[in-house]
Amino acid sequence: MTDTNTTSEAETPVFQIQRVYLKEASLEQPNSPAILIEQQQPNVDIQLGVEATPAAEGVFEVCVTATVHTKIGDKTVFLAECKQGGIFEIRNVPEDQMGAIMGIACPQIVYPYLRGNVADLITRAGFPPVHLAEINFQAMYEQQQAQAAAATQQ
Repeated sequence: MTDTNTTSEAETPVFQIQRVYLKEASLEQPNSPAILIEQQQPNVDIQLGVEATPAAEGVFEVCVTATVHTKIGDKTVFLAECKQGGIFEIRNVPEDQMGAIMGIACPQIVYPYLRGNVADLITRAGFPPVHLAEINFQAMYEQQQAQAAAATQQ
C-alpha cells in the first residue's frame, strides 16, 4: 500500500517558485545633458520578450525582458533594459502543457517585478517613470504559437 502512495506522490505535478530576481538592468543616456533641455515630448518604444531555459533537472529559468527606448527626433533620450528572472521547479507535468506554463504562468508571476524595476530605474535616472501596461501572456503565447504554426506550413 505504501508503494502506491509513494508512486502517486512521485507523479504528482509540482509547480513552485524558487526565486524571482533582477537578472540584468542597464540605462544609457548617450545625449545627456543636451537632450535633457529639449522641450519636445519624446517618442517611447517598448519591446517585451520572454525566454525560458532549463537550469537543472526539473528546474527552469524564465526571464521577461523589457526594453524602453525614448527618442526626440533621431536622438536617444534614454535606453533602459531590464531582465527579470524567475527560477521555477516544474516536475511531472505533461509535455504538451510545458509550453503554456513557461509562456503564460511563469511570465505572469515575474512580470509585476519587472514593471516595478523598470519604473524605478527610469525614475532614479531623473525621468518620469514609464509604467509598463498589463500584458495578457495567454494571448501573446497563442499568437506566437499561431505564427510558429503558420511558418512551418510555408
